[in-house]
Amino acid sequence: MPFIQINMLEGRSADKKERLIREVTDVVAEVLEAPEESVRIMIQEMKAEHWGIAGESVKKRSQLKVEG
Repeated sequence: MPFIQINMLEGRSADKKERLIREVTDVVAEVLEAPEESVRIMIQEMKAEHWGIAGESVKKRSQLKVEG
């Protein structure tokens, strides 16, 4: 049973997440030749201040881009 975890920043619409689940399921089922019913997808959404890149939170990096 394939179990796919997707970590991403929060803020995307429910429709976008539904589409992501559908399309990832389709690809995994095809590539692994697994029944669609066996594919599990978990989306973990994180706040921008909980994700860091190059020593700064994504929230801080986003604020610097807007100010700069």
